[in-house]
Amino acid sequence: MQTALALPIGWQALWVLTVDKINEDNFNNGMGRIAGVTAAETRERLLRAAAEVFAERGYDGTRVVDIAAAAGVSNGALYAHFDSKAELLVAALRAHGRQELADLLAADPSRPVTELLLEVGRGLPRRRDSQGFLGVEAMIAVRRDRDVAALMRDYTGERIDWLAGLVQAAQAGGELDPALSPGAVAHFCFLLAMGSAVVTPDLHAVDDAEWATLLTRIVRALAPPQQKPDQEEQSAGAALATR
Repeated sequence: MQTALALPIGWQALWVLTVDKINEDNFNNGMGRIAGVTAAETRERLLRAAAEVFAERGYDGTRVVDIAAAAGVSNGALYAHFDSKAELLVAALRAHGRQELADLLAADPSRPVTELLLEVGRGLPRRRDSQGFLGVEAMIAVRRDRDVAALMRDYTGERIDWLAGLVQAAQAGGELDPALSPGAVAHFCFLLAMGSAVVTPDLHAVDDAEWATLLTRIVRALAPPQQKPDQEEQSAGAALATR
């Protein structure tokens, strides 16, 4: 067993720190792949842990070592998959951010897009989960971290482009006015979703029925012009029937 006792006190401290660093690097490098666990499984474990820790502590309050510990892996395993904390944040958002609309669409691809948007929209005021908070933390970090800003710019663009594709499908199917800009409608939907994650029910609540009525009015206003009179007549007929 080696000892540093023969060295001057100052050199002893340096020697111990150097040996500790070498041992840590060797340990971490050897743990880039965990025995019995695939690289994909390790990556998913890191992403899930990152989503939870970022949502709980915020981006600035989270250290890479915290995420590695929460995932039960070493720092070396983490850096084998992600180059930085910023990259890990956005990757966690991609993997574990809210994707309710995509899930609903996958469950029933034939369902009208406007129905999907309304269903997701009705639940926005009730959002209070870690997935929503993760997106908020990412948006806050954009203002302070250039690396996060660059990555989030790509992520936001991808999400809005995907929404714009849905809008175009709805326009082709006669659900939405083709004169509207798909990008503008998608941008509006994205802003609504992000705003709901910031203004949680504990800050300000809205009546579910009143909120649903407002959303229905908005979607009706986005319908093709030739459909609006029919919808108005149906609404008027329904109102008369209840009197």
